[in-house]
Amino acid sequence: MRIAGRPGVCAIAIMAKAPRRGEVKTRLVPPLSAADAAALGCSFIQDVAGNILAAARTAPIEGYVAYSPPGSEDLFNSLLPRGIGLVPPRRIGLGDALLDAAEDLLAAGYGSACLVNADSPTLPTNVLIAAARALAAPGDRVVLGPAEDGGYYLIGVKHPHRRLFEEIAWSTARVFGQTLERAREIGLDSVTLPRWYDVDDIASLRRLAEELRGADASGYAAPHTAAILRRLAAQL
Repeated sequence: MRIAGRPGVCAIAIMAKAPRRGEVKTRLVPPLSAADAAALGCSFIQDVAGNILAAARTAPIEGYVAYSPPGSEDLFNSLLPRGIGLVPPRRIGLGDALLDAAEDLLAAGYGSACLVNADSPTLPTNVLIAAARALAAPGDRVVLGPAEDGGYYLIGVKHPHRRLFEEIAWSTARVFGQTLERAREIGLDSVTLPRWYDVDDIASLRRLAEELRGADASGYAAPHTAAILRRLAAQL
């Protein structure tokens, strides 16, 4: 794990499960095979990592993957571009994993930490830049990127506020709203980023394919994902 933080830098970590056959993107099987779904999961992680590196050319950002399960670091090391470090898991469960990753990055000396999902490969780069800049401003706050399904694709903090991750109905449409409620409970200012979508079913995968064919050029180009979707076009 490469962690040597600097107070003026925002660490952005992808929350990612090892993209193994039969363990990721299972809602896309069928029409995809388990092998193709796993390959798509790999491409998503590679493109989100590339997006973080693109944002780092404009804002003080360093990239990581907060991975799971334990022991899968070799898979990620073979997958990721240079400049992306690894944050090992400590606990199981999304809320605990999010809090642990934020704690570890902030304890390493970063001024702020953002945690992003691995399901939005075309998230516009300027959204990551906006998150880092919002966290760089004076004062404490939480930055949230609302997902269209009611969750969030990004959460950014300057301090590891445990309450933000408590009593949340994870994987439901209530996640974003409940997180805002927790922020209000503890008197924490919040900044809301533009809405974006997760790719976790066939409808959203088809939307992604349309976006990458050029119907909507507002997002990150996601070259790894685009290449796989060209190969899989007949199955969609």
